Amino acid sequence: MSTLVSRAAARLLVVPVLASACLFTPAPQAHADDPDRAVLHVLPAETAEGGAADQPQTADTAAQNKAEKAHKAKKRAAKRVARVMATVRSRAGKPYVYGAAGPNAFDCSGLVQWTYRHVGKNLPRTSGAQAGATRRVGRPQVGDLVFFTSGGRVYHVGIYAGNHTLWHASRPGVPVRRDRIWSGSVFYGRVR
Repeated sequence: MSTLVSRAAARLLVVPVLASACLFTPAPQAHADDPDRAVLHVLPAETAEGGAADQPQTADTAAQNKAEKAHKAKKRAAKRVARVMATVRSRAGKPYVYGAAGPNAFDCSGLVQWTYRHVGKNLPRTSGAQAGATRRVGRPQVGDLVFFTSGGRVYHVGIYAGNHTLWHASRPGVPVRRDRIWSGSVFYGRVR
């Protein structure tokens, strides 16, 4: 009986030791002379599709996947910017009315909120709150928001249209239109 117990105990110790030795043993380098083609050894794990990973991934493939994801993200962002600009241009000529948020009359923050809502982004109602809901950027891109400041507070907002211009609803008697940015007291925010 004691021999049986000692054999069972030995098996319980040997199996985990062998398994851990296999897991922590470095894999041979298949392409030691070409580091760009080195094989990344991936242990079987759940993949995004829910199945087990059954093929090792090369460094080339990993870089290619990363580049593909970045390219798709840029395309999505470009499409959103195009929709933002088409949407704000569609309101050209609509009258300025204080407190109005569209679709037939706007104030500055109402125009921004209405435009971004139509591309699936919810922004707060006032220009100051919109400034707090965006990420500040130093180099604006088309579609970013332009915030005008005086005395430390935001008093106006528009949508950057490139070449130092913006779309905005500026004041009573002036309809929604594209204008040059007239002040140096501005900062830019990107909608997240």
